[in-house]
Amino acid sequence: MQKIAKFYKVSLEQFTNDFMDSFNQYSLEETKSIYETIQLPKRATIGSAGYDFYTPIAFTLKPNETIKIPTGIRCSINNGWVLSVYPRSGLGFKFRLQLNNTVGIIDSDYFNSSNEGHIFIKITNDSNENKTVDLQAGEGFAQGIFMAFGIVEDDDTNEIRDGGFGSTTKK
Repeated sequence: MQKIAKFYKVSLEQFTNDFMDSFNQYSLEETKSIYETIQLPKRATIGSAGYDFYTPIAFTLKPNETIKIPTGIRCSINNGWVLSVYPRSGLGFKFRLQLNNTVGIIDSDYFNSSNEGHIFIKITNDSNENKTVDLQAGEGFAQGIFMAFGIVEDDDTNEIRDGGFGSTTKK
């Protein structure tokens, strides 16, 4: 297998800023404690394609509720590769857990963004069977799969990214 990427935690400062933006009911001390427990994504078995992302906090999602999770994770990725993020298969199957952007795309140049390339995952419980999703801190809720990609022969792109969602179309 070719090794093409590496996961890291974002800095405590970056995590605190992003986490408090999503979850302002936590104190600074609680946020630091949550940061200390963040697990880097990993594969469950040698045959797994996906790297499980773990929730840093416990949460409950009733049908049609949404949550934005600052994972505390960033990823350096070799050029020519992308990290695609999906809900964990079992959660999608059992609860219709959906990523709000359908598939998360983490480009190799996101790592150097001003937010340290902090990966956020926003999910919705799209259950049409009235099922509630309950996850404990440290449980896997999403998975990332690395995929190679190509470019066209006459590609002349030379722009540099600085940001996340929508940053490549801002002028």
